[in-house]
Amino acid sequence: MVYVLCAPVRRGDNQLTVDLRQTREGKLALLAYSTLDRLVDCCGPEQPWTLIPTADLEKIRLDTGFEIVLLDLEIPEEHRRRAEVS
Repeated sequence: MVYVLCAPVRRGDNQLTVDLRQTREGKLALLAYSTLDRLVDCCGPEQPWTLIPTADLEKIRLDTGFEIVLLDLEIPEEHRRRAEVS
């Protein structure tokens, strides 16, 4: 199992959207975290997430086209998700 970042859920959404990031080299990356504590430390408490079996990573890759998985990567403060203001 890994914790995977999701895009913020909007009213009326019925599915989660995996939050992919582009690397400096231009590759599309899926960010995954080994523990929830690690995710919060690396991404902040407002980052949406979901827990998935590692066996599902290939299906997500086929659905989204990500090129690499980055594990336990710290996201700089300026690139972290923030709570949306209503």
